[in-house]
Amino acid sequence: MTKRTIARALLAASLAVAALAAQPASAASGGLGPLRPKVDKAVAFDVSAPLRSMHRFKSSVEEGAAARPEFGAGPVANREHSRDGAVQNGVAAPTAIPGPLFTFEGPSNEDNFALFGFRVNPPDPVGDVGRSHYVAMVNLVYSIYTKTGTLLLGPVDTGTLWANFPVDECTEPSGDPIVVYDERADRWILTQFSTRGLPPDPPNPFYNCVAVSVTGDPTGAYYRYAFTTDDRFPDYPKYGVWPDGSGGHGGGGNHGSVTITTREFAEQGNGAESIGIYALNRSQLMAGDPNTQVIEFQLTGPPNLVGDGLLPADFDGKQPPRGNSPQLIVGSQDDGARDGATFDALNVFQLDPDFQHPERSTFLLKSQLATAPFDSIYPCAPTSRDCLPQPGIVNPAQYLDILSYRQRPTWRLQYRNFGSYEALVTNQSVEARPSVAGVRWYELRNPREPFIYQQGTYAPTDGVHRWMGSVATDVQGNMAAGYSVVNATDVKPGIRYAGRLVGDPLGTLPQGEAVLINGTGVQTTLNSRWGDYTSMNVDPVDGCTFYYMNEYYLVDGTPADTRPWKTRIGAFKFPGCR
Repeated sequence: MTKRTIARALLAASLAVAALAAQPASAASGGLGPLRPKVDKAVAFDVSAPLRSMHRFKSSVEEGAAARPEFGAGPVANREHSRDGAVQNGVAAPTAIPGPLFTFEGPSNEDNFALFGFRVNPPDPVGDVGRSHYVAMVNLVYSIYTKTGTLLLGPVDTGTLWANFPVDECTEPSGDPIVVYDERADRWILTQFSTRGLPPDPPNPFYNCVAVSVTGDPTGAYYRYAFTTDDRFPDYPKYGVWPDGSGGHGGGGNHGSVTITTREFAEQGNGAESIGIYALNRSQLMAGDPNTQVIEFQLTGPPNLVGDGLLPADFDGKQPPRGNSPQLIVGSQDDGARDGATFDALNVFQLDPDFQHPERSTFLLKSQLATAPFDSIYPCAPTSRDCLPQPGIVNPAQYLDILSYRQRPTWRLQYRNFGSYEALVTNQSVEARPSVAGVRWYELRNPREPFIYQQGTYAPTDGVHRWMGSVATDVQGNMAAGYSVVNATDVKPGIRYAGRLVGDPLGTLPQGEAVLINGTGVQTTLNSRWGDYTSMNVDPVDGCTFYYMNEYYLVDGTPADTRPWKTRIGAFKFPGCR
């Protein structure tokens, strides 16, 4: 791999997708006309050797840039703080929330250094749990573990997953990884985007590279696909599994899909921004069909609906969505941001692909659900990324990026069918109080006629910043939120989580807060990048055990290594869940 290839890969990996927003369902048009579906198929396909028998594809690389910059406009200037209408007051109590059952180390930046001879930032940590395994991915590495943390495979660079694939662009470790476990099919889906075609390269088609395990063993063979986005760079791809309950590998049918949303830029990243929505035929994908269908929509405006991306619902649980329920795809808008929103809201879209009659497929704005007021524009300086102070750091250029200004919710939008109701949960980072970061979380119900059932902003009055969250519910409806923590005095970048029981007062996480791991170091790089996302998931076997993956610091950055980030994975469950 050449220096140009690595620099190009590092240019791209932490770009993002969506921010939450809302208004009553009566305001459903929002200036969005009907979108026409484009029907296509995979441009390349093969079957890999078992991962456990594959050797590293690239033997050596040259050092590239350390940062992974984003495309698109930066945040607007901060204005006077807008009061949060859902903030939970009080100090975090550690008494009720269960502590971790166990934790274990995930991939780290030292793995990048060992594989490539350089380090990258940010990590984009993401993982998922299956029947017997946990799979973790970061920029530019993945590893596979038992569910209790025994390393089975890795760390391996993400390009090796596509070794000798017909689309050579996929063989490069490019970044923005996503891993999801399809529990109804007992399959793993590992993904990354391609970056060849970004400057200084000549123009080139871009791809979403998708690998689907042939069996439930993530160390085995994979069906490998490439889906092109033509000349549009598919920044910040996010995935959601959506079965329709009508058969086909646990609910594939004519409407079941694996859906990708992307934040796309034409003209080598310098052109117009749009949101790409790609519904992949789930039944064909799981069967290893070389001609797997993809139904595409492009959302080009208005700006408040495009935002910085959209997040597709991702299915958890035993019960499929009711009937052929459409898949929800959610974005957010802040009336204080740059995109012209007139109120704070979650923008809720419905995707209904029809793979038997693709021309009948629809993607429409169903509702703009007004939220309690929130403020996503944090007072950062000297640049828009220099936001959250760290202990012992006196240079504001080394503060951490909150990323709240990106108009989008953060991974995941978890869906679960509880029988008597259907629920979706997600979150975003906000300025909860003046110069205090918090986690705004939401629970939506009823995909056909969606509404916000509850919402809250978790920001206890203890002087600690909480941000870069991910939320999920267990089989009983209990909710857990994991996030990063830091402050200026005595809390170095670490990982915590909070929660609520299904019967707790609405809009609160009153079970207190637990530590997954305390940070004992600080980041000293001048690029300030953090995240860009983290991952809360639930064990599909018991439906109760939460797994959370995030980044933290064990040692301080040094002039030789300003970004020695690590990742940690931990599991916990609420007492009484079974």
